[in-house]
Amino acid sequence: MEPKGSEAHAVLTQLRRGTLEYCVLAHLDRGPSYGQDIARALGGDDILFGSEGTLYPLLTRLRRRRWVDTTWQESPTGPPRRYHALTDEGRDALRSFVAVWEPFRTGVDHLMKGIA
Repeated sequence: MEPKGSEAHAVLTQLRRGTLEYCVLAHLDRGPSYGQDIARALGGDDILFGSEGTLYPLLTRLRRRRWVDTTWQESPTGPPRRYHALTDEGRDALRSFVAVWEPFRTGVDHLMKGIA
């Protein structure tokens, strides 16, 4: 559940801004996926992902950076779906993020111990 209060919301917005695209890349590292599936994977607790309104512009940015490719595929239950797949450049970006994230998270966790 999303933290309450304007300051908590501002902090969460900044954290999402810096990490959400890499969360999408991590999801796509498991295989191609369409928008609603990505939203479901990220949106279970309202922490990583606030609304689908932020997802589609983010996917467009990832396509422009050539981190994601898209294809249209027929759906068994409705209109065709746009599937998104990780490119080699996207996989390299994800690996770079993972290499930095672990020590960054450990450093933040270390500093935050005992604060509440």
